[in-house]
Amino acid sequence: MLSTPYQEYLLLSCMIHMNEFTDILITIVLAFIMFGVGLSITIRDMHNLFMSPRSLFGGLVAQMIILPLIAFFIAWISPLPPMLKVGFVILASCPGGTTSGFVTYIFKGNVALSVSLTSVNSLITIFTIPLFVNLALAFFLGVTSDIRLPVAESMADIFLVTIIPATLGILFRYRFPGTAERIRKPIKLSMIVLFGLVFLIYFIADEKQGGSGITYEEAIMITPYALLINLTAFIAGMVTGFAVGKSTATSFTLGIEVALQNTTLAFLVAGTLLNNHDFTKPALIYALFSFWTALIYGTAVKYFNKASLFGEFKS
Repeated sequence: MLSTPYQEYLLLSCMIHMNEFTDILITIVLAFIMFGVGLSITIRDMHNLFMSPRSLFGGLVAQMIILPLIAFFIAWISPLPPMLKVGFVILASCPGGTTSGFVTYIFKGNVALSVSLTSVNSLITIFTIPLFVNLALAFFLGVTSDIRLPVAESMADIFLVTIIPATLGILFRYRFPGTAERIRKPIKLSMIVLFGLVFLIYFIADEKQGGSGITYEEAIMITPYALLINLTAFIAGMVTGFAVGKSTATSFTLGIEVALQNTTLAFLVAGTLLNNHDFTKPALIYALFSFWTALIYGTAVKYFNKASLFGEFKS
């Protein structure tokens, strides 16, 4: 039976509403997660961070300069097609996100530093992403593109999903410390479940929208270099932390911040702003494993630190 234009309109309308519902649901869940993260931060934590900002500056240098340079170098020496090389630079230019704050929180890293870095670098990337992406386009493809991130939308996302919920969590703990301590554990369990739900929704939604068209052969080709960048990023973050004379908890946090990329932003830049699905493929592969390698990294650091898995660091 042939579909009528009206039926096609209804189907398209339903798909649009489902996508809008998915976006709203993900935003609410991520905001709740950041509220839970904020509950673990005290006013003193934020005061200490900004009174001694070496770790913040070190993290920004590692995220904004060292990581893109690592991606440039690995892409340059690799035999990958130029499109995929550009994709890796796009990925490395989109650091931080809710995932890094969540992983830092469950391993009891420096959560105040994580939230601060996510907030600050989200603003800075409005300027650095066009710079690094155009350098990659010129270097690997011999072209340039006029990339402008949607500033108003980016700012709204930062405040709605990161800054406001985390700030509310900090203030709630300051005003009701006893209640905050009692609800932290159940909220932490809820966050783990909800984060898994977000992970699932992201991939289901991407599939329904057609995905990137990545092939099995391309996935096999991309994965070793994605893993190499991921491993190098963990090391670079840890080394940066120790170089600025900070504790294991802070150095661990910088490793997480440098290695966990905002793949959603990478999809926006590559697939929407540049309208090239080949550019999205490194970010897609990276998103599949980076959360799990972060858990392995956290477990390994805790083991060598001789600390309990989800307890405080010893130094």
